[in-house]
Amino acid sequence: MPEELVGEVSHWFGNISVAGITLRGNLSLGDRIRIIGHTTDFDQEITSMQIQHQDISEASTGDEVGIKVASRARPGDSVYRVL
Repeated sequence: MPEELVGEVSHWFGNISVAGITLRGNLSLGDRIRIIGHTTDFDQEITSMQIQHQDISEASTGDEVGIKVASRARPGDSVYRVL
């Protein structure tokens, strides 16, 4: 299935399973993403997204967002939106 690069993992918060992501594209709640890295490869739907501890429904290029993820993500992993 087609994918579009929308960001890169910048931080990992293991105690709360949140990936900090620097966006190069737009994301919205309900979008399906795939995170791929050297030892990472999983996809999931975005169900929780925040900027500065505030819940948001959409984010755009240049935003730093936190997304609750089901598996471990590592800094440098690529984030794709599944089209």
